[in-house]
Amino acid sequence: MSTPEQITDAVAYHGEGPCWSETWGGLRWVDMLAGDLLTLRADGGVDRLHVGDVAAFVRPRSRGGYVVGLERGLGLADAPDEPATPLPEMWSDAGVRMNEGGCDPAGNLYAGSMPYDRTPGGARLYRITPAGDVSVVLPAVTTSNGIDFSPDGTRAYYNDTATGGTDVFDVTDGELVNRRLFHSADDGRADGLCVDSAGNVWVALNRVGRVRLYSPEAKILQEVELPVRLVTACTLGGADGKDLLITTSREKLEDPEPEAGALFRLRVDVPGRPVLPYAG
Repeated sequence: MSTPEQITDAVAYHGEGPCWSETWGGLRWVDMLAGDLLTLRADGGVDRLHVGDVAAFVRPRSRGGYVVGLERGLGLADAPDEPATPLPEMWSDAGVRMNEGGCDPAGNLYAGSMPYDRTPGGARLYRITPAGDVSVVLPAVTTSNGIDFSPDGTRAYYNDTATGGTDVFDVTDGELVNRRLFHSADDGRADGLCVDSAGNVWVALNRVGRVRLYSPEAKILQEVELPVRLVTACTLGGADGKDLLITTSREKLEDPEPEAGALFRLRVDVPGRPVLPYAG
């Protein structure tokens, strides 16, 4: 069991969605329910950029700037440090918010929602093309989380956190097909995930304070233990891609750990890959 180092104060109420991109200087993540993008400075400080009532995820755009998940849709910015311009809302139900997103090798954005009250099946996973066309990939999920693709683009890994495990799809002609269980989260709840350059899958296990590494064959290779229960997501970054960066939360905790809401880092053996940008 490996133990990461804490590299920020408890700066987020609900930290989520870490993403490493040189376009904004390194690591960016969200304080989701504050509606803020957080960017880690070289001196260890954190900059905030407010984008709306909710900031669900952030990804770079291939043309520059970023795409951000807002409460009921998306926002686009042409530069990394400017506020996002909201696009038309993708749904009108105020009981459902955006929760997580990621891109495929073709530059499509996959963005998933969740009901505030966690009504089973009350959310969807959407695909947004570079042209802005929206389609529904999964019509009935509960807490859409953690989508990423294998290095060769033939597999997609996905968490609907309420199911308790990680699923895997085959990618055929750009479509996600043959959904099946990749691995159970056991006593945790599979939250955010990322795939490294060898095709291994890092999964944040919420409620139990761990991050787990699986091989492409679903063998458990490593576990990382954190001093907080609500471990939300992870990504790989740093100058050599070997920094595992982990976000945490204190959402709704009556007795949060002092470190809850901080960012953590662990050096790992296998580097990550450059983040897949949104082509829109």
